[in-house]
Amino acid sequence: MNKHDALLITDIQVDFLPGGALPVTEGDKIVPVINKYVSKFKAADAHIIASRDWHPPNHISFKDKGGPWPPHCIRDTQGSEFSSALKLPNPTLIISKATEQNREAYSAFDGTNLANELNKLDIKRLFVSGLATDYCVVNTALDALKLGFKVVILMDATLGIDVQQGDVDRAVKTMFDHGALTAKMEDFP
Repeated sequence: MNKHDALLITDIQVDFLPGGALPVTEGDKIVPVINKYVSKFKAADAHIIASRDWHPPNHISFKDKGGPWPPHCIRDTQGSEFSSALKLPNPTLIISKATEQNREAYSAFDGTNLANELNKLDIKRLFVSGLATDYCVVNTALDALKLGFKVVILMDATLGIDVQQGDVDRAVKTMFDHGALTAKMEDFP
């Protein structure tokens, strides 16, 4: 790892954890693993980025607006906050996504300045962690690959929803088929 690498922590927010509005089963279990990655990346002078859903109250993705999801991660609410167990260092680049009422965005690149920020920081390789593998992680990874970044999925620091059985496996296969690599904690000295 070096200054051309970044750890992207995807959507470790209260509403996506057990007890939240749209929980990923055992999503809280990856937070300590992500914290270990944060320590390793910080020690290597690599960059830390955290994405978050940051919905307006009447977001198009909500069931009462015809979308598939219950209201979740409504900006400036407790559900939109990062998990209190997540140890984000200072500085951490925060990327807010799905901020427009009439537009869904699963990727941390969609409708955000993430690509510009990565280019300004001269990031070449993105290590992706977080929730959920079959939605925001896969879409973020695919967009990063399309933009020319090398992508490594931290398999011990991601979890999916699996709305339809096999969604997570299909998402992982899709990322790999498009050039993403994988790593786990034991791959880092």
